Amino acid sequence: MMESLDIAPLEFPPNATVTLPGSKSITNRALICAALASGETTLTGALFADDTEAMVEAVRSLGAEVICTPDKAAMRIRGAAGTVNTPEGAVVDARMSGTTSRFIAPVLALSERPVTLDGHPQLRARPFGDLADSLRRLGAHVEFPSGGDGLPMLIRGPIRSDEAAVATDRSSQFLSGLMLAGPLVPGGLSFRINRSAVSWPYVEMTAAVMRSFGAAVTVEPEAVHVAGDGYKPVENYAVEPDASAASYFWATAAITSGTVVIEGLGADSIQGDARFVALLRQMGASTEEDSNRTTVTGGPLQGVDVDLSDMSDTAPTLAVAASLASTPTTVRGIGFVRGKESDRIAAVVSELRRCGVEARELADGFEVVPSPSPVGARVRTYDDHRIAMAFSVLGLVVPGMQIENPGCVAKTFPGFYETLETLRLPAGAHR
Repeated sequence: MMESLDIAPLEFPPNATVTLPGSKSITNRALICAALASGETTLTGALFADDTEAMVEAVRSLGAEVICTPDKAAMRIRGAAGTVNTPEGAVVDARMSGTTSRFIAPVLALSERPVTLDGHPQLRARPFGDLADSLRRLGAHVEFPSGGDGLPMLIRGPIRSDEAAVATDRSSQFLSGLMLAGPLVPGGLSFRINRSAVSWPYVEMTAAVMRSFGAAVTVEPEAVHVAGDGYKPVENYAVEPDASAASYFWATAAITSGTVVIEGLGADSIQGDARFVALLRQMGASTEEDSNRTTVTGGPLQGVDVDLSDMSDTAPTLAVAASLASTPTTVRGIGFVRGKESDRIAAVVSELRRCGVEARELADGFEVVPSPSPVGARVRTYDDHRIAMAFSVLGLVVPGMQIENPGCVAKTFPGFYETLETLRLPAGAHR
C-alpha cells in the first residue's frame, strides 16, 4: 500500500510567525535571467526543491555555472554571456517542472543546435502545442517525435526578431518563456495575446524579474514587447517567500481562529497569489498587511463566488477553507487546471467527497457545500503537491486525516510538514 502520513488536529489555535522558503516562480525566472546575463549574480532566499533543481540543471546545460548553497538558501550564477551553448543532440530533462520546461524551450530555440527537451511521464502528459506553434511562427523548427503535443520535443533555432501570436488560455507559462528568451534576440520580440489570458499576474511577475536584470519589457492587455538588449547580472537578488506556500498557513489561521504571520511577504509582493489574503478577508478572516509582512487571524467564514483564473494554484487551498465555511462557495475560471500535475478540479471534488463534504465539478471550476462535520479520510494526492498540502490543512481541524504519498510536496516545498508542525508550538516559542 502507498505510504501515508497521519495529520493530527491542532490542540489549540496557532499563534505563529512562519518562515517560508523562497518563491519557486521567482527563483526559476531569476535563474534564467542570471544564466543569460554576462557576469555573476547571487540569489538569496532561493528555493531548493525538485522544480528549482530541475531549472538549475537546465541552465547549466546552457553553459552557465551555478554554485548552490542550500543551507544558506543561496545560488551563485555565472552567466553564459548571452549565448546558449547546449551541445548538439543534448537531452534537457525538465523532470516534473512545468516552469522549467516551458521557460527553457524558447531559450533552447535561440541556438541553431538541435536539442531535445524531455521530462517525467507526468510532465509528458501536459500540452506544449501552443508553445510550439509560437516558436514555429518565430522561425524555429519544432517536432514532437512521440506524436501529439507533449514531450519529448525536438527544438532547433534560431528564433528571429518578429511578432507572434501566443495562446494564453491554458497557461501563461508559454508567454513567460518566450518573454524570457526575448532579450537575446537581436531586435527583440513582440507578442500578441490571441486568446483569453489566464494567470496574468505571472506574466507581470516575469516582466518584473526581467526588469531587475536590466531587460526592457512593456506589458499591455493585448501585447507584450521585449527589447533585444540582453540581461545584466545582479549582485544580490532577493527572492520573496513563496505566496502559494503561504496560502496553506494563512488558510490554517482562517479555519482555526488562530493567527499566522508571514514575514517577508507583504503588500509590495510581485506574486499574484499574495492576493489570496484578500479572498480570506472577503470570507470573514481579519488581515493586516504592510510592505514586508502579512498577518491573518481567523474567525467565522462564509462562502464566496470567485473567479480564480489569476491565482489558480490556490484553488485547492480555498476548497479546503470553503468546506468549513457557513455558506457554499463557487470557484470559476480555472478549467485549465485540469491539465496541471493532476486534474485539480476532479481531484478536489473527489477528495472533499471522501471527507463527507458535498462538492461538484463545473466545466471551469467547482462548488463546495460545507459540511457540519467533515470526516477524516485517507486522501489521494494524485502525486500532486498542492492536493497534498491543501488537505493536510484540513487535517489540522478534522481528526483521522491521512495523506497518501506525502513526499510529493518535495516538488515545491520539501520542508512543508516540518513547517506545518511549528504551528503546534505555544505562542512565543517561534523563532
